[in-house]
Amino acid sequence: MPVSLKNNIFWVGYVDWSVRDFHSYDTVRGATYNSYLIRDEKTAVIDGVNENFVDFQLHRIAALTTLDKVDYVVCNHTELDHAGSIPELLKALPNATLLCNAKCYEEMKLYFDTTGWRVKVVSPDETVSLGKRTLAFVNTPMVHWPESMVTYVPEDELLFSMDAFGQHIATSERFDDEYDLGTILTEAKLYYANIVTPYGKQVQTTLDKAKGLKISMIAPAHGLIWRKNISAILEHYQRWSLGEYSPKALILFDSMWHSTEKMAEGILQGAADSTPDVDTQLMNVRRTTLTRIATEMLDASAVAIGSPTLNMMLMPQMAAVLTYIKGLKFTQKTAFAFGSYGWASAGCDQCDKWLDELNWTRLCDPIKIKFRPDQAALQQCREAGKKLAEAAKARVAK
Repeated sequence: MPVSLKNNIFWVGYVDWSVRDFHSYDTVRGATYNSYLIRDEKTAVIDGVNENFVDFQLHRIAALTTLDKVDYVVCNHTELDHAGSIPELLKALPNATLLCNAKCYEEMKLYFDTTGWRVKVVSPDETVSLGKRTLAFVNTPMVHWPESMVTYVPEDELLFSMDAFGQHIATSERFDDEYDLGTILTEAKLYYANIVTPYGKQVQTTLDKAKGLKISMIAPAHGLIWRKNISAILEHYQRWSLGEYSPKALILFDSMWHSTEKMAEGILQGAADSTPDVDTQLMNVRRTTLTRIATEMLDASAVAIGSPTLNMMLMPQMAAVLTYIKGLKFTQKTAFAFGSYGWASAGCDQCDKWLDELNWTRLCDPIKIKFRPDQAALQQCREAGKKLAEAAKARVAK
């Protein structure tokens, strides 16, 4: 049976149970590529799916209407997990016109041969009538690509929100009240942290636009559809986009012969013993995914970064982590560097330099220990851990 969102509005997407990587984002629960069909005097399909699954999308469309009766295909976002199926859709839907904004059409021409396509470029705040229903288009640039937009159906108070408010979850359920809310919000946080974080200001602008709309349902391009817990996801997006902190400290480290690891454990002990109400987490970066590190980083207020020296450089996976989180442009943290070394402290020194790259505030000078830390060195680490936890708590209080 087709999944119905509202009267004559249906889900026609695809559940990808097998995908586990989304350009370095770990999709441990799989994903969905959500597409929707509106049946009125005119019929519209909202968004495509990954090109590998266009046959499934067309099968669902054909179960609801004959293919020659589809009048419009809306493209809210050019990224190929949504737009990949559109060339095949337009071949299979002989009377369909593509609706997209000008920037989207420019990008579509760079991906595909658009010769022969019927295209209507919609302007900001333009509307298209389907009969009893109206499609309204709102540009949301850099949430999270330049051409991004959302589509709103005022008669149903339904927002097709593109990637905003999405999550990567493969499930037979389609709605937020049919699935565990804690899991949905956890996956929404992973999604935001690893994809949307750099665009907090643009998210704020989008949230301001949303305040002027009556919304009884949010249908994102990935994951569960919001119909009961709309206020919860809007509240979380507000907090995440503002870069609000939690009393949380992260200790990121890599180690060769456990010396830097022992320093990290000393920092953890000092933080936990002195300030137990701060959530202090120890993360071996070779044993922790980039996805999880970024997610915990989203609302962390203080960070310690540790690496030994390898070939006059910091450890390779620590370099990868720092590059990844720099690109995500997390709000400023209080931080310090640490590490063990043999004949040159380059690993720790480079971690310290990264604090400038990240635009974070130094808590103290880097802690550098030659070879294995003795009790005096571990005590220094414990004292630094105490300061880290205190700084985490103080930043939240500001």
